[in-house]
Amino acid sequence: QVRLVESGGGLVQTGGSLRLSCAASGLTFNLYAMGWFRQAPGKEREIVAAINRSGSTSHADSVKGRFTISRDNAKNTVYLQMNNLKPEDTAVYYCGAKYGMGQGLYLKPNLWGQGTQVTVSS
Repeated sequence: QVRLVESGGGLVQTGGSLRLSCAASGLTFNLYAMGWFRQAPGKEREIVAAINRSGSTSHADSVKGRFTISRDNAKNTVYLQMNNLKPEDTAVYYCGAKYGMGQGLYLKPNLWGQGTQVTVSS
């Protein structure tokens, strides 16, 4: 059974940091492109960052310079380091996976985790 399990969310003050993790199981992780997405209340889900099979990364303009996506294929895990958090970063953050090389920020996952809440207080 394929599973993506996110962790690391929580409540943080403006300017703070969090690191999200997404542990994958039931798939050959190094054959998948991975991405982090977020959905705020009343808004559509949007991509935050993506990493392809070779480790090449892409970040949305809204988080560039503050967030960093990375992966550890030995641990079947993808990370999102979030620094200098702002109230507008408040959302449920989802991990997504798609078999193949990846398409940068055009990644359209067919596998999803359950999400983890990130709340940034002002």
